[in-house]
Amino acid sequence: MFLGEDILAWMIIALGGAMFAGNLAALVRPPKKRQDAADLEKAPVVRSVVMATIGAIAALWALVSLL
Repeated sequence: MFLGEDILAWMIIALGGAMFAGNLAALVRPPKKRQDAADLEKAPVVRSVVMATIGAIAALWALVSLL
């Protein structure tokens, strides 16, 4: 089997890490403004911090379970 019996832990590491990195990137470097866009000017801080924390906890938990 690909990646052995620990495929779920590897997937949780990948998804949690991506969730952490994406939300952190949204806070650190918001997208550039466009004139025709109706998007937010910056990411909601509280939601981004909460989602980044959840992603980091998931990734760390899965990493510890592999060890």
